[in-house]
Amino acid sequence: MPNLETHIAELETKLTFQDNLLEELNQAIVEQQFTIEKMQVQLRHLANRLKDMQPSNVASQTEETPPPHY
Repeated sequence: MPNLETHIAELETKLTFQDNLLEELNQAIVEQQFTIEKMQVQLRHLANRLKDMQPSNVASQTEETPPPHY
């Protein structure tokens, strides 16, 4: 019987460690999800700012007419 009790005690110890590990992993996922949501908000904000930007008054290279000496 002592061997069975030892085995049960080892299993209980492993189970406790696994429970702690699962809780740590869950917390890491929660933190990552928070970070992802924060980054999505920032990305939306940047996308909106880019949409709202006024076009530049400087013509692009393809729109620019060549100088008269060409």
